[in-house]
Amino acid sequence: MGFAALVEPLSGKLPTVTFKWDPETEILSGHFKGVGKAEGLTGTVELEGPDGSFAVLDVAGGRLRGLEVVVWPETQTVPGLTAPAARERGRLVLPARPSQPGIAAVEVDTHMVAEKTPDDSTIHLRVGPQRRVKLIQVAENLVLELDEASEIAGFWLLQVPPFPHVEEGV
Repeated sequence: MGFAALVEPLSGKLPTVTFKWDPETEILSGHFKGVGKAEGLTGTVELEGPDGSFAVLDVAGGRLRGLEVVVWPETQTVPGLTAPAARERGRLVLPARPSQPGIAAVEVDTHMVAEKTPDDSTIHLRVGPQRRVKLIQVAENLVLELDEASEIAGFWLLQVPPFPHVEEGV
């Protein structure tokens, strides 16, 4: 199952997103800075894979505000992996109606696959089957993939810091 989305044109500066790792949980999170207010869904969209993989889109006022990869899907290391250039910039808008009272999360069952560079600096998180996509820059360091049906098909996470290796007993 996919999740429909809308991209609004973006005038002005792109918001920034900085990724950080939680070394104890291996959660990678990135939250937007420099975004305005809007109306619509406020809560989370939870992408869940049959293998237990789990990613969360943080949404406020119907707009994407952050992304967390909580449980990693099968991940392949691909030397030379580079994000394709996005041809447009925009703002990812999820259901354009206000949240229903008491609903703060939407769950989407899907398949996810991840590819990364050996240094973890570029990660491609694919949502659903591989298909033709268009690329939209939604923030500095984050590119959205939308398919021909305007469903979320993936994300390119850029300038991800290396995973902090924590020594046992320190």
